[in-house]
Amino acid sequence: MPLSIVKEENGCVSVSSPYHPDFPPRARSLGGVWDTARRVWVFDAGDEDRVRSLCREIYGTDGQECRSAGAAPFPDAVKTSRSEFAEAASAVPHYYGHRRRLRERMIAAGPESLPDYELLEMLLFAANPKADVKPTAKALLAQFGGFGQVLSADPGALSEAGLGLAGIAAIKSVREAALRLMRYELQEQPIINSWDKLIDYCNAYVAHNQVEEFHILFLDRKNVLIKHERQQRGTIDHTPVYPREVVKRTLDLGASALILVHNHPSGDPTPSKADIAVTKDIKRAAAPLGVTLHDHIIIGRHGHTSLRDLGEI
Repeated sequence: MPLSIVKEENGCVSVSSPYHPDFPPRARSLGGVWDTARRVWVFDAGDEDRVRSLCREIYGTDGQECRSAGAAPFPDAVKTSRSEFAEAASAVPHYYGHRRRLRERMIAAGPESLPDYELLEMLLFAANPKADVKPTAKALLAQFGGFGQVLSADPGALSEAGLGLAGIAAIKSVREAALRLMRYELQEQPIINSWDKLIDYCNAYVAHNQVEEFHILFLDRKNVLIKHERQQRGTIDHTPVYPREVVKRTLDLGASALILVHNHPSGDPTPSKADIAVTKDIKRAAAPLGVTLHDHIIIGRHGHTSLRDLGEI
């Protein structure tokens, strides 16, 4: 797309230009407005000199003003200049325009319209403001197996996959933001009245983890979430759990009830004999202190299991 500056009939000045990362913020600082339908920047007529100066600074030319319909043709020198600039513009990487188009499509159609690789691209834009990140996004999804797995991957694994510090930070911060939003919703009312949201939250938190983790949700007398903590992190098929430590932490927080949560990295949420035994041990230790154990939820990639539903609590 060659650069062109057009005086419109309504007195405004419109600019059509190849993508450059510095142009949009500078254009806005001059009062420019992006016209999505025509894909041009529109400025007040009084800003024409400043607009031309900006174009010369960023693109090395002001494009030689385009004529409206019926105007005399461009002089040969102008044609040559525009031809040379069009050739230079063709060297602009294709993905510059892709970023703008993707952002516009997301705003127009909603983020839910984006496939996983494009949503992951959006996260990586901030980490790498100029490079083409589509291949990276697709490679991450292929390597880890899906969007949730990428967001849940350990920083070390993401680093080994080729991400730098900025990319890893972008992914982990977005995951944490999503979890905090879900946790906030759980704190708005008793958890037992929001069971589906609780399961969604637990799935988002641990379903894609590569090792077992044992988590505790501490509730007050109204069964509203006080705090969520990870008590232990184990191996691929085992997490040590100490009932005494669970009860001690419950008393420290002044909690009245508990929900236990842990994951099975194998994907199968079927409880083991050890899962059932430790659940009963925690229930026995907590009951004399007036602490209720509501449930022990086991999360797998293919579903979840409630020990209360199984009659084990």
